[in-house]
Amino acid sequence: MKKHNYSAGPSILPAPVLKEAAKAVANYQNSGLSLLELSHRGPEFTAIMEEANALLRELLELPDGYHTLWLTGGASTQFFMAPMNLLDDAQTAAYTDTGTWANKAIKEAKAFGNVEVVASSKADNYTHIPKKFKMHKNAAYLHFTSNNTIYGTQWHKFPKVDAPLVCDMSSDFLSRPFDVKPFGLIYAGAQKNLGPAGVTSVIVREDMLGKVQRHLPSMLDYRTFIKEDSLYNTPPVFPIYVSLLTMRWIKKNGGLKGIQRRNKAKAALLYNELDQNPLFRGVCAKEDRSLMNPCFVMAEGYTQLEKEFSKLCEENGIVGLKGHRSVGGFRASMYNGMPKSSVQVLVDLMQDFAKRKA
Repeated sequence: MKKHNYSAGPSILPAPVLKEAAKAVANYQNSGLSLLELSHRGPEFTAIMEEANALLRELLELPDGYHTLWLTGGASTQFFMAPMNLLDDAQTAAYTDTGTWANKAIKEAKAFGNVEVVASSKADNYTHIPKKFKMHKNAAYLHFTSNNTIYGTQWHKFPKVDAPLVCDMSSDFLSRPFDVKPFGLIYAGAQKNLGPAGVTSVIVREDMLGKVQRHLPSMLDYRTFIKEDSLYNTPPVFPIYVSLLTMRWIKKNGGLKGIQRRNKAKAALLYNELDQNPLFRGVCAKEDRSLMNPCFVMAEGYTQLEKEFSKLCEENGIVGLKGHRSVGGFRASMYNGMPKSSVQVLVDLMQDFAKRKA
């Protein structure tokens, strides 16, 4: 039975990417060696890194002055690495609180300077993106989480402020085009739209660095990895290679504009069904609904059907649809690699279920 993978992460990857990655693990480019055996300082992996950096710059249209880094530790490490590098003890950074991961970033940043939470939707259980906030006039940066996987909300328009933007883009990175120039730092765990777990993509603007007075350990200093082309120590070879394959796939499918069209079509298909199906309802403000992680529950009067619908999904090869424990219900994570045909399978099941139960 074909599986339709709605896991929030590690998540679905494009089928051609998985096929090519599997070949490389067995025998990389007919070298007689597995990709996993190659020296990270040899010519084969050097070529992989060079192409990965070049493709990332091309897809994002990065101007001069930005560095692309491939690090480890996920976004959770970036929660403290970013303020450690960018926020001095006496400075203030502005943060927005739109969910669990944004809240964790706030907690870590408080160890390195003053943190002002300038906007929060916590009082409304994070069901919307706060639009109005007042910035500290001398803020070192404004940090926000572009897509909230747990609650199913997304910034569809990025904040416009005088300070540089710092963003956790882990769950919608490379899913749409955007103007990089307002950003001083972008970080993203790969395991949603880019590659397997184990590598974190970081994009940092040169003028953001070298301003803090504190000592920075070599492994936590962005400048270390800039100087060494992300090869200060052995990098996560396999996740970087799969990320390269995914970027090739994105480019082949129309770049970020093409991927955005695909993602909008998938989201529209599911949200249209949610809005008309009497058994289900979305949990977020419509204008802030995530294209990546639609969250929904059974409608009032039908909550007793949740387990039955979950079983129906499992019987039809739909996996990973269960909502986060803090929200409940369902979460249909539809990252770049999710084909529209899989979304149609879910929608068809919802329609059939409603015909029988409503």
